[in-house]
Amino acid sequence: MASATDETKPTPTVAKGLEGIVAAATNIAEVDGEKGKLTLRGYDISELSGNIQFEEVCYLLWNGKLPNQSEFDDLKAEMQSARELPAPVMDAIKAFAPYADGMHVLRMGASLLSIGDPDVDSLDIAGSRRRAARLQAQIPAIVAHTYRVKQGLPIAKPLPEQGLAAGFLQMLEGETPSEARVAGLNAYLVAVAEHGLNASTFTGRVVTSTDSDMVSALTAAIGALKGPKHGGVPGPVLKMLQTIGTPDKADAFIRTEITEGRRIMGFGHRVYKVRDPRAELLSDAADALATNANDQNVSNLLTLTKAVEGTTVKVLAELKPGRDLYANVELYAALILHAVGVPSELFTPIFAIGRTSGWTAHMIDQLEDQRLIRPASVYIGARDLKFVPMSDR
Repeated sequence: MASATDETKPTPTVAKGLEGIVAAATNIAEVDGEKGKLTLRGYDISELSGNIQFEEVCYLLWNGKLPNQSEFDDLKAEMQSARELPAPVMDAIKAFAPYADGMHVLRMGASLLSIGDPDVDSLDIAGSRRRAARLQAQIPAIVAHTYRVKQGLPIAKPLPEQGLAAGFLQMLEGETPSEARVAGLNAYLVAVAEHGLNASTFTGRVVTSTDSDMVSALTAAIGALKGPKHGGVPGPVLKMLQTIGTPDKADAFIRTEITEGRRIMGFGHRVYKVRDPRAELLSDAADALATNANDQNVSNLLTLTKAVEGTTVKVLAELKPGRDLYANVELYAALILHAVGVPSELFTPIFAIGRTSGWTAHMIDQLEDQRLIRPASVYIGARDLKFVPMSDR
């Protein structure tokens, strides 16, 4: 029988999905969902868009400040020297890539990156920053090599002088990419580099809080990203755009989807109550890509994407008053990745390339104020059951 104390004890409130729970204090990023602002180390994302190399953002996230020329050159050199994967990782890619999708191979390949690394078990900040730089260089190589092996193509190496975005496209395609396409991919990587305490980032911090190594935490974060509720949306967005085809068909398509209760891909966000600021960044980058590449197909897709965005907001206001949904990062991510020439099956792995910078920054942040993350749960099951032998069940 429950005691009087048990009967009167209030049941704790469960925050499903940890919604509204503040689990960390950080100076890495601020996500303001009401105002639609994203700040990285004090810089509004709009300040960085179009003006910064992805490696500069990596340095900013890991060190808390933008690099000077010498620091930038040192980081690029360190990352360029780390792009060649350890032989066991390459062997695993060649063995498994033909039989598994990109995220499976990325998760497996990432887990092997501790092989031969001098800082693999380092928990000091300097060693963790070195480890983060090497991981940031190696993840793109895993993604590109996996794709080429799966396609039956030989491994392609980056040119020594290429940065991360150009080097990735070189490894992916085996030929030197145009400056316009490199700029487009760079803009995408900057846009997705960091976004607060989302599911995969929190997963990485939880693993780090156990004093486990950065490779283990990164592998866990990739596993969280693989879930379709967190990653994997740009592919369906592209399919939606291709289904609509032309701007004049957007209204009928959107009305049908909303009337029949289906989700409009690329709209709505758990945090943002207004337009996702990263959508603005990528929309501008797509404008620049269409102009600089002089590509009519990119221009047509951009026109269609903008028509779908405007039509969706208008039709929602008409059919579902009060249900405000605005473009999120995935709407324009699908456009820019497709325009850059990235196959749709690589959309989520490429997101992981960009987000590795933010994941590892949070792992370093966790180490700087280390405490084991161990939330509580509320038991709601049966009590006082009596054991029954198997013969009597």
